[in-house]
Parts: sequence; structure tokens; C-alpha cells
Amino acid sequence: MDNSSGVGVLDKAALVLSALEPGPATLAGLVSATGLARPTAHRLAVALEHHRLVARDMQGRFVLGPRLGELAAAAGEDRLLAAAGPVLARLRDITRAAAQLARRQGDVRVCVAAAERPTGLRDSIPVGSQLTMAAGSAAQVLLAWEDPERMNKGLLKATFSAAELSAVRRRGGVGVGSARAAHPSARTHARPRGRRRRRAAQPEPAPRRLRPRAGPAGRDTSHPLVE
Repeated sequence: MDNSSGVGVLDKAALVLSALEPGPATLAGLVSATGLARPTAHRLAVALEHHRLVARDMQGRFVLGPRLGELAAAAGEDRLLAAAGPVLARLRDITRAAAQLARRQGDVRVCVAAAERPTGLRDSIPVGSQLTMAAGSAAQVLLAWEDPERMNKGLLKATFSAAELSAVRRRGGVGVGSARAAHPSARTHARPRGRRRRRAAQPEPAPRRLRPRAGPAGRDTSHPLVE
């Protein structure tokens, strides 16, 4: 598929930024990921660094820069986190388990918000935690609504299949029976914009001695909690 915009320098700069999405990269890594000539990759990375779209880590590797976070906030990404608070609290109250919001970032999923149980065992995944996209109900939901190219790439190392992702899309989430992670918490996931509406995942099964009791609404947690 041709992703050219007709403006070569912008297309190449976009390649550099996309190559940094999974994490830090050396100049050699940028050359390998983008297919650009080494001088071109270096010139673009340094120019993007000047505009704070790219930065360097402690090892001198290139990383996504702070300006991207500022632009994301200005574009309204923070509205997702603002809306997540009451939704996660409601999900926690229904399931009597901790609830988290996950967002995909390259090859990992990042917990960006959480609602702890007010009493009892603290079983939440800390905000900022990075987890694999190769396994787990959260990974299935995040990957299920990706474009075909990214979905197929994600399935290469996944413990679940394309058929399972198709079932996730039909249900609008992951049911208790198919959630394999033994973590007693409920998860919801931020899908890419423009896709189908977000639904909260069913609570993932806990070890028997930690399984949360079903509340009055616990008989049906498949209704959409995020619109």
C-alpha cells in the first residue's frame, strides 16, 4: 500500500517517528526500520530533535520527543482520561474488582488509568505499567480493531488467533470464559479513533480464593460502559 503524501520530506519524517513508536532506536535501528539512507535518517532525526518531536535517552538513542505529548494533549487525548474516571469507578463497583484502562503503544499496552477497590486486597495494575500485546484479554481487545496489516503483524507472536479476535469483535469485548490472565481485575481498553465504540472487557477470572463476589449488576457486565 502506497502511503506517500506526495511531499517526500514529510513522508520520510513520518517514517522516522513511526519507527520510534515501539521504543528507543539507535541510528542504525532507524536506518533498518525506515529503509532510509544513513545520512538522510540522521539529518531528519536531528531536525525533528530540534523541534522537540524527537529526543535522546540516557544511552543517546532516539526516542519520541515531549512535543508530541503536548500536541496530543491539545488534540484532546486527555479527554479520554477525564472520561475514564467515572467509567472505571462504575466498572469497579459492578465487578467488585479493580478496573484499569489500557492503551496500546507500539508492541506493548500501557495502563493509563485505574480504579482501586476501596477495601480488601489491592489487585490493580499500577498506572504506567507496560504489558505484552502477545497475550491477555486486554491485548485481544486492543488488537481486534486494528487495521488488517497491524493486526496480522501482532498475531505473529500472539498466543491467540485471528478467529479469537473475530469473536471479540462480534461480542464487542472479551468474556470471562475467554480471559486467560489470572488477575482479579476488570479492564477496559482505548481503541483507535474512528473505530467501533469502546466497550469494557468482562472481569478477568481470579484465582478461586480471590474471586470477587457478583454484585446485583454482576449478572450482566457485557453492557457498554464507555461510549
